[in-house]
Amino acid sequence: MSPKQIVRAFFESEFYKDEAVLEKYIHDDFQLFWNSSAGYSHMDKTSFSQMLMEMSSSFESLRSSITHVLQEDNTVTIRYTFHIKTIENPEEEVPMAHFISIFELEDNKIIKGFQISQPAEESIENLRSFLPNNS
Repeated sequence: MSPKQIVRAFFESEFYKDEAVLEKYIHDDFQLFWNSSAGYSHMDKTSFSQMLMEMSSSFESLRSSITHVLQEDNTVTIRYTFHIKTIENPEEEVPMAHFISIFELEDNKIIKGFQISQPAEESIENLRSFLPNNS
């Protein structure tokens, strides 16, 4: 698979609740540098995995709505929104956050990520920008 296909496959998987997916797609030396509305975070593979497993206990499901995937050599940029169904309300899917991430790959695994996110807004203009699946 190409780097672009690897990143897309990761985000289309159930990575948030299946540690085997992390082993398949995330390099042992993984580092994530994340700027969010809550502040800056730096995670390694262990802390990233712990965060995802905590998320899986709160969400019935998590779906990535991907609008852009761009590749240059072993670097992939992806734009997406996470949509969730909570355990408390499993019938309603709501947008959680918008992301733009840049991932570097090594040995066909994601080794480094630079990410920006913000809480999702449900305005018509914003949601319209996520309708087409451009890749």
